[in-house]
Amino acid sequence: MLVLLLCGCVFYLGIFLLSKRALRILIGWSEGDSAVVSTRLVSSLQAVMASSVGYIITSSCSDIIEDSHWLTDAYIVFATPYFLYDIYAMWVCYGHRLRVKGHQEGVAVLHFLRREFLLVTHHIFMVAICCPVSLMWRKGKADYFQGVLFLAELSTPSVSLGKVLIQYQQQHTLLYKLNGLFTLVSFFSCRVFLFPYLYFTYSRYLSVPLWAIPMVVPWQCNLGFLLLWPLQLYWFTLIAQRAVRHLTTRHITTRPVGINQ
Repeated sequence: MLVLLLCGCVFYLGIFLLSKRALRILIGWSEGDSAVVSTRLVSSLQAVMASSVGYIITSSCSDIIEDSHWLTDAYIVFATPYFLYDIYAMWVCYGHRLRVKGHQEGVAVLHFLRREFLLVTHHIFMVAICCPVSLMWRKGKADYFQGVLFLAELSTPSVSLGKVLIQYQQQHTLLYKLNGLFTLVSFFSCRVFLFPYLYFTYSRYLSVPLWAIPMVVPWQCNLGFLLLWPLQLYWFTLIAQRAVRHLTTRHITTRPVGINQ
């Protein structure tokens, strides 16, 4: 387990630093631009890996409670450092934006935490609560549900691509519009609908009415639902609002509209 944890630490940070340096040398991008795109690349890579692992696990479990797969615990340990790395990467990108605007970086910590409060809180919660609970509380069972949770990352690559396109003011392109549509569908399917799906699947497994499932499942499941699902609803609302805003403003101006990130 310790080896996997260390490998995860080296992997995510190493890919970020290598891709940032490669973009600077091969394409000639600035340090800030390279950091932003590298952050999105690592997020997308992690999403592809998590989704692939999730597919392998869910497709191998015929019994959603009793069947297990060795990849489940292994990938939880390997992926845990990603959430801490991502906080660091977000801070690096934020620091570059501050320097471009001429602000002092020394007073930026509170501004950063205020701006990214929900995402930072989500990442810390994943490391401090979700990962230990997933490893110890499950006791080798319900790997199917953990695999479904990994599949939530399917929406991340399109979200990352959308942020990169906004960063470079490409909102007028067909790629941005198609990606926005895919982001709406994938985020709703993989993040918003995911939690009700888990309850529905468990209700079928137990042959219990869906409305009774919250009273049957362990309290930890209900707590996780109450803490994580509202965040997904909130972020989906932001994505939908941005899509609506883009559709309503395209008739007013044909110029690319930049959005400060």
